[in-house]
Amino acid sequence: MFAALIAEASHGEIATVLHTFTTTGDKILDRPLQEAGGKGLFTKELDRAQEVGEIDIAVHSLKDVTVTLPDHLYLATFLEREDPRDCLMGPFASLAELPQGAVVGSSSLRRQAQLLAARPDLKVVMFRGNVQTRLRKLADGEAQATILAAAGLRRLGMIDKAAGILEIDAMLPAGGQGIIGATLRMDAPDWLKELAAKLDNEEARLAALAERAFLRKLDGSCRTPIAAHFRLTPGGAEMAGELLADDGSRRWRAEGLIEGRPSAFDAEVLGSVLGEDVAAERAYELEGVPRPDDGDGDTAEEGADA
Repeated sequence: MFAALIAEASHGEIATVLHTFTTTGDKILDRPLQEAGGKGLFTKELDRAQEVGEIDIAVHSLKDVTVTLPDHLYLATFLEREDPRDCLMGPFASLAELPQGAVVGSSSLRRQAQLLAARPDLKVVMFRGNVQTRLRKLADGEAQATILAAAGLRRLGMIDKAAGILEIDAMLPAGGQGIIGATLRMDAPDWLKELAAKLDNEEARLAALAERAFLRKLDGSCRTPIAAHFRLTPGGAEMAGELLADDGSRRWRAEGLIEGRPSAFDAEVLGSVLGEDVAAERAYELEGVPRPDDGDGDTAEEGADA
């Protein structure tokens, strides 16, 4: 899809060659990613290939990209966001329909924690592998349900396999979910940087900046049950972000608004402020650290809403 967009933007004058990678994250299927090194497992081979000049552009699922990039790389373009929601796979269309004590397969700490927060009776087991592998495990009876990203299913033409789509309020998605991002070397030629800029989608960029700023404030990674979602509205923009305890027993959440069309700076600031809100709330609850609003009556969340 990215190669086709390059051909279209360059009116066929720029040819592309696809170089596929099977990353470390793709190969590890027998244990949770957080035990093996986290998010960078899906990107380090591509980062290295760019560093040595083996490839010019690396195309990623943005939620797999670490919040801090190697010094020689930058996120040059974001494609239009696909559906950011999660889907319930199996015979049940909603979390409420799952039987008492149902077994749900997921390798995502975020989804595991959110499932347990909504339904503490559920039993969550690890599911690793691509879409087809997870659906096969489901068919083999290893679990009664699993959760997959709607974006992946739509891009594979498999959205009809979903029993139900979970609304944003029911399961806040991972930061960057549904967005394809591409990295370039800092010293890439100007013509390549200009081409990448042509492919960039403004709404996806704003969402990516806001959500990644939130993750950065909270050190978001595969080791952290964390979720964030930014979207434009007719009057401006709105965002929600949350951090959960691994077992879903606690949840710290913040929401904020921007009035009027946001700039990239506005979006990034909103994400950072909400991250600070959540971090302060968590520290207050778990460690008794005074919150920034103690003493003056103004909350950080109100500041984010301004």
